[in-house]
Amino acid sequence: MIAKPLQVKATGKFSIWLIYDDGTQGTIDLSYLSEKPVFKKWESDDFFNSVNIDKETYAIRWDEMIELCPETLYLKLKGLSFEEWKSNQQTHATNK
Repeated sequence: MIAKPLQVKATGKFSIWLIYDDGTQGTIDLSYLSEKPVFKKWESDDFFNSVNIDKETYAIRWDEMIELCPETLYLKLKGLSFEEWKSNQQTHATNK
């Protein structure tokens, strides 16, 4: 199971800092998404700074229209693809 986010905060224009329950933490640049129409609301600093974690789904969200997958962001912080992460989990499970 991929770790769950514990905290998130905006750290600059289109960047957020996250910490997960396994201790993984870091800053993610989301500027590559900012040109897509759904993310235009991010141009308002107040709106971007309102980032939070959905208590039910753990999604990283701004409103009901803008949510990011916490697992994808976790893997981005780890620098892993899902396949690499899964392979690492299977390796650790068989070594115990």
